[in-house]
Amino acid sequence: MRPTLEEISFPADDNQRLANLCGALDENLKQIESILSVSISHRNENFSIRGKINQTKMASCALKKFYNQAKISLSIEQIQLGLIELMSSENPVKHSFLDFVDGDDMPISPLVTRHSNLHGRTPRQVGYLEQIQDHDISFAIGPAGTGKTYLAVASAVDALERDLVERIILVRPAVEAGERLGFLPGDMAQKVDPYLRPLYDALYDLMGIAKASKLFERGIIEAAPLAFMRGRTLNKSFIILDEAQNTTPEQIKMFLTRIGFGSKVVVTGDITQIDLARNQKSGLVEAKKILEKVHGVAFTNFEASDVVRHPLVQRIVNAYERYDKK
Repeated sequence: MRPTLEEISFPADDNQRLANLCGALDENLKQIESILSVSISHRNENFSIRGKINQTKMASCALKKFYNQAKISLSIEQIQLGLIELMSSENPVKHSFLDFVDGDDMPISPLVTRHSNLHGRTPRQVGYLEQIQDHDISFAIGPAGTGKTYLAVASAVDALERDLVERIILVRPAVEAGERLGFLPGDMAQKVDPYLRPLYDALYDLMGIAKASKLFERGIIEAAPLAFMRGRTLNKSFIILDEAQNTTPEQIKMFLTRIGFGSKVVVTGDITQIDLARNQKSGLVEAKKILEKVHGVAFTNFEASDVVRHPLVQRIVNAYERYDKK
């Protein structure tokens, strides 16, 4: 199939915006070329795009979108995230130049965190945030990089900032049900720390290290291994169970029945990365079968197209999915 040619032009009187659009040494254009598999050439304000018809039209939409945002310099991260948003929209090639006047075309969830522009980047991420707001128990299942944990922590920070909950509790299965923690050196915080590091990283990014550390000291944010949740009833709390694919059916049932009045629970996991013994059932897989039709419980099933990381991550996930289907 012969490549198609798409040509667009921008106003010639704003050289700085054109420079910001292209990036240093055309680095932004190279990102668009790499991710969308097109070839972009330009002379001053005139751009030519070659490639398959859908890709060239999408690249044209991307250039228009980024030109509107190019009042200031655009980072590689902004380009990559913007392309992910564009590729995730239901029909990205239908947009005209005027559709991008207000910048982002995805709905913005009003989360109160350190990042004022934090919102869902794909339709499933937007739906996930809405389900967390609307349901007391939400499940997020899908591959790495889809925002399952980060958006759950962002929602927890938002709920705490709005005084909707009184504390945040972070839970993760640490080794086999946590019984072997006693063999690890240090106090309880030091024993649990390696298993909860991804949750800590998200908290520090969303709140700042100083503020998060103070809240840990005051007990407003608590980290606990899953085995230590038995016997507790948690009221006015936002509870996140991460890596739930590595729970047993008994553990996840125990965890879900800890919820008290005014609390919200989010359970995240990737059922393609189960580390349990081969003869052991995953509690997350079983919970999905049992609870999927229970009123008040929401499920979001993320896919490779929802990966919001370096574009290579999405390609890696897709490659493994194709391999597993052979």
